[in-house]
Amino acid sequence: MESSGMPREFEEKVVQVNRVSKKTKGGNKISFSVLVVVGDKKGRVGVGLGKAKDVASAIRKAVNYAKKHLINVPIKNGTIESDIFLKLGAAKVLLKPAPEGSGVIAGGAVRVVVEAAGIRNISSKVLGTKNQASNVYATLEALKRLS
Repeated sequence: MESSGMPREFEEKVVQVNRVSKKTKGGNKISFSVLVVVGDKKGRVGVGLGKAKDVASAIRKAVNYAKKHLINVPIKNGTIESDIFLKLGAAKVLLKPAPEGSGVIAGGAVRVVVEAAGIRNISSKVLGTKNQASNVYATLEALKRLS
């Protein structure tokens, strides 16, 4: 997003772009909702949902929101401290610490969040829903509960 030579403090990852259209009297109103995960790979991670008429603005809004609502994740030797199973709405997320060298074993939504947080070794399973947004929020909540 920024073209200047300085390295960015946060890594931004777009998880989901949703085209939303609303029926109105004068035709269809089209807007976009974008789910973004930001993280500094040193234990800080945040999620933002931005809505706007065009994708670029939606991403900007989402990133700003995510940066304002960061959480700190306790990372111990590149993994998490203990197992955690969390149910948030329809999303069920199971996170387990993994030994060094096993890497991030996780599905799309969970993978984005834990990589942004800077966790190098983790094993996870997403149960319940395939909804990316729900799974991202559930993962974030699970990491928040660890501390």
